[in-house]
This record gives sequence, structure tokens and C-alpha cells, in this order.
Amino acid sequence: MKKVVVITGSSSGFGMLTAITLAGKGYTVVATMRHSKGYNQPAAGKLREQGIAEVVDMDVTDDTSVQQAISGILSRYGRIDILINNAGVYSGGVLEAFSIEQVKRVFETNVFGILRVNNEVLPGMRARKEGLIINISSSVGRVSPPLQAPYNASKFAVEALVEASHAELSTQGIETVLIEPGAFLTDIWGKQGLNADRAGIAESYGQDIADMQQHIQQVFGKILEEQKPDPQLVADKILALIEMKAGKRPLRNPVDPAANGADIAYNEATIAAAAHWMVQYGF
Repeated sequence: MKKVVVITGSSSGFGMLTAITLAGKGYTVVATMRHSKGYNQPAAGKLREQGIAEVVDMDVTDDTSVQQAISGILSRYGRIDILINNAGVYSGGVLEAFSIEQVKRVFETNVFGILRVNNEVLPGMRARKEGLIINISSSVGRVSPPLQAPYNASKFAVEALVEASHAELSTQGIETVLIEPGAFLTDIWGKQGLNADRAGIAESYGQDIADMQQHIQQVFGKILEEQKPDPQLVADKILALIEMKAGKRPLRNPVDPAANGADIAYNEATIAAAAHWMVQYGF
């Protein structure tokens, strides 16, 4: 029987590419998104045309929506073999210019959204003693550049949650891993993000912050324009992880061609240091 894959945030970007890629390889793909009969109707239609088994409405920030969506998927397909936690929202701006409520909104999608979906999917995986959860993190879940601190913090939180639960879930026959994309030109940049919302704060920082913001935009703009990193690389990495032998999948999987290997070197150095630290505490 074909493996059943559920993907969150499938209306665009990595989610849509992954859904199309996996469906093309014969997987039974259930693509979830918000408003599939509303403003995301064109995206839902495109996915159906590409052989997606089903498009399901699900808002990862809403407990009831997640419970109903996952319950329905399980009733129709009997199980979920692979979960890809991809839904996410970007946020930019000076940290002080974010209200506490706005930071909470970022975490509702990027962190608590993952926990909501996991909590509905894991009981079935544990009952079967089998399953794979792939979580889309970011290179900024490992290093934290300025002017997007809440977004970075949400990805750092994802890294911590997955790293800790990796050992817990392995006792249940379940693997959970991270994908860490770098700068890619996806629809997340064009969508309305949860940006700094306290008026006047950023302006009060003066020209230095304005210059910093312009410099960052120029750097990323140059990377995206000149190197044109292909988002399909992330979908291909997800496919490779799925088809890798169970127990051999790395916890962290950077995908950042613009980093020229710095992302891989950073992970290798910090993983070794963390392992040394854990040994001192007897883990």
C-alpha cells in the first residue's frame, strides 16, 4: 500500500513543491492549507491537477481545525505514515517594535502549530511503532541575524523541540528530523507577514537601523537574483529523507547553497560540541 503523507502549508512554496514531487513518486499525498475553497482555491486546484490525493482545509493555529482535519484524514486513509510540518509565517522588524501579542502570533503558527499537528498524528504512529515527521526549520534556527528576531526565535524553538523529541520518539519507532533551508525565493516573502507592529519604535532607532535594513535587503536580493537557489532542492531533500533507510536519517539537514558549505560546517561543529557536553552529564 502507498505511504500516506500529510503536508501542512501546501498552498505555495516548499509545501506545494513537496506535494507535487511526492505525488509524482507515487505517494498518497494529502495537502493541507487554509481557505482551500476561498483565496487558496487556485492553489488547491493546481494540486489536484498534479495528482494530489486530497486537499484538506486545516489551520494549524486552531485546535479544532487541526483535530477535525487529522481525524478526517485518519478515518479515510486509516493511518498517516509521514507528516511534513511546513506551515510557517515570516516576521521582520526591530525586536523592540514587536508587541508581545504579535510575537505570540508568530509562535502560534511556527511553533505551536507543529505541536498541535504532532499531538493528533503521534498516537497513531506510536500504536504502529512506525512513522516519520519532517519539520521545516531554517538556517536562522541556528544563527540569528538582526531585524527578524521573533521569526528566528520561533525556528530556534523548533530546533530545540525536535532535537529533544528525537530521542523520545526513537523509543517508539518514530523518526523526527529537521530541514534547514537558507535563502530561497518562495512566496513567504510576498505574503503579508506578522511584522513589527508598534508604531514609531523603529524610526526612533535612527539612520543606523535604516542602513542595516537596506544592507540586509541588498545582500539577500543579490543572492536571490544572482545565485537563484532553486526551492526544488528542499522538496528533493525531503524525498531523499523519506526514501532513506529508517534509522539512518540525520537529525539536521541543511539546504543552503548560498552558504557554500558554511551551514554544514556549523552543524558539524555544534553537533560535536553538544555531544561532548551531553557526555559530561551522563547522557
